[in-house]
Amino acid sequence: MTLFSVLNILGIISFAISGSLVAMRKKFDPFGVFIIAFATSVGGGTLRDVLIGSKPVFWMTNTDIIFIIMGSYFFAVFFRKKLKYLNKSLFLFDTIGLGLYTIMGTEIGLNAGFHPVVVIAIATMSAAFGGVVRDILCNEVPVIFREEIYATACVIGAMVYLLLHNFEFNETIVYVATSSVVITIRIIAVVFHLSLPTFYTKR
Repeated sequence: MTLFSVLNILGIISFAISGSLVAMRKKFDPFGVFIIAFATSVGGGTLRDVLIGSKPVFWMTNTDIIFIIMGSYFFAVFFRKKLKYLNKSLFLFDTIGLGLYTIMGTEIGLNAGFHPVVVIAIATMSAAFGGVVRDILCNEVPVIFREEIYATACVIGAMVYLLLHNFEFNETIVYVATSSVVITIRIIAVVFHLSLPTFYTKR
């Protein structure tokens, strides 16, 4: 198993747990929780594959992904009482998934031979769109549309990936640096309440 495959699995697990936590916070029934977990895990990758013309999309040709999502779902359900601080747990798993999926999207975009700007766009959508699907299905304003620094972290992470890749750094260094940048930006933004500028004035 390659490092890319391991990171892909970890990203799926992180987003599946993230989706499960949001759905349980909304008090969805068990099937509803699984649907949110599944949509969160594959939403970004499905959009990515549709955009680059990869058919069928990745999870339809690898049933292991479905079983990984199921396992992550059961983990979140069975250990929900252990995850005492659901908001913190949700943030943690969502942030990890964001960092790992940025790597996936960037590498797949590069392998497809796209322009760097397009690669960054694909990486960002691949990482952030699962959260968008999750929030819409849970009747919340997607975090990507709020003032929070979310997609911006993916953009910067993808730029770091491209820069290190251009200088021919080792694959492991590229992966670690990219995910670390995305995760660190998200943590700093949340801890210090940093946000993007807004057009609207506060009353």
